[in-house]
Amino acid sequence: MRLTLVAAFLCCASLNLFAAPPPSEPDILRGVDQSVQDRVARVLSFTDVEHYQVFRGSDLKHPAAQMTVKVTYHKGIGKSYQILAQSGSMLIRKFGLIPLLENEKTINLPGNVERSWFTTSNYSMHLKSGGPQALNGRVCYVLAITPKRKAPNTLVGTLWVDAATFAIAQVDGVASRNPSIWSGSTHMSRQYADIEGVPMAVRARAESSSNLFGRTVVSIDYGDYQLHLTPAPIRHAVQ
Repeated sequence: MRLTLVAAFLCCASLNLFAAPPPSEPDILRGVDQSVQDRVARVLSFTDVEHYQVFRGSDLKHPAAQMTVKVTYHKGIGKSYQILAQSGSMLIRKFGLIPLLENEKTINLPGNVERSWFTTSNYSMHLKSGGPQALNGRVCYVLAITPKRKAPNTLVGTLWVDAATFAIAQVDGVASRNPSIWSGSTHMSRQYADIEGVPMAVRARAESSSNLFGRTVVSIDYGDYQLHLTPAPIRHAVQ
């Protein structure tokens, strides 16, 4: 047994000596594009439950309004929403959360959703210096991203992608265009987790501030995913 363990150790050490160098920036970007295309091809439909909370001013403990919705997505059709529960300010729910849900429906319509993907066709992407970073137990490449078109749902900021699969792990940045003339710049972030082999959002946060409305923070928690997927494609690691 001892000899077997020693032999295995020496074998691994030899392999490490000849390990392939990390992928180049073009290879990483090709991996990101492929990961997005694989996700699009695999996800035929899903449902999840999303919990929205709106905070006003400096109070980040007591939401001014809350809403829990069940989301249903079908490929080629888009998203629909069913409100399961709501509480707090009726004005914030009516003029804040409901328009937010309607906007998400519009963004996810066929012909629209493709323009929001984090791919090189929609974004200029450049690998940041400093090498891979640890993020929530994952090793990630870090990319600076700039959208090729300005829109409230495109970000100028940073994209983290899994170093093994190139799947999106986190995005953080500022909306390239303000949602309205009444709002200031909006800072947004979203975290993703691997669920049944595809990246799905698990948390999101948006913060904006204006002289008229003050500070507003919207947080979203995603859970209870039920996915209908095609089999995963077999991919070789990028060398």
